[in-house]
Amino acid sequence: MGQDVHERGIEREYGRRRRIRRGWFAFMGIAVGNSFYQMNRDPNVFGDGTRLVIDALLLWLFVWALLTSWRRHTFVTADGIAVRGAVRTRRRSWHDIYDIRVEPRRNQRSGDSQWLTFLYDNDGRRLLLPHVDDGQLPEFGAEIDDLRETAARHRGMAWEQRPEVEERIRRHSGHRKAWERATSGALLVLLAMFLVTLWRVATGRDTEPVLLLVCVPLGAFALLAALLHWRWARLTPRAKSAPH
Repeated sequence: MGQDVHERGIEREYGRRRRIRRGWFAFMGIAVGNSFYQMNRDPNVFGDGTRLVIDALLLWLFVWALLTSWRRHTFVTADGIAVRGAVRTRRRSWHDIYDIRVEPRRNQRSGDSQWLTFLYDNDGRRLLLPHVDDGQLPEFGAEIDDLRETAARHRGMAWEQRPEVEERIRRHSGHRKAWERATSGALLVLLAMFLVTLWRVATGRDTEPVLLLVCVPLGAFALLAALLHWRWARLTPRAKSAPH
């Protein structure tokens, strides 16, 4: 990403201005280390294959968190906007950008940023712009206005709403919420199955880790995703016909 973006001429670069607290890295290291220990202390609980998969996932989670905190940037270039994540870079050219919007952050904690910035393309898909938020930018409102002016100049047109794109945004939003809620539900099921596994270990029963920790959560995710998408599809016609 580095040389490829810099060759296009960076006009703006948004990176982390506030240092991540060392306690966060310590917490991540302790959590991952404890998980490794718990998974490997008794070879009779999990099979070799299961332990290998779980250890690999835990290691990747830790590495992914480190890469995200180090590499995550937003670049505004002569060609468009590029967002660099942990392992890949996503780009939107100026003619593909429909809007740049500031939206409230859900479930924000005290001291965190309360507003996030999203890019919407002509297909109605949104892309989070990392570090373009009120927690990183002291003059957040002025910075967003300036960024939108820069984008409008490169696009060669003023910002205006198009009904067909707004409909795509609404549709993608419904699907995204369904996937997010299905993921949250599956994680709760995973936690419950983990507690069941510990109880079975304590009582000397067969643990069946693949069934409890893999098959059941995946099944719950598939079921919840199907139900939530079905419910959203049923509510969609009503939302369209509602009076304004």
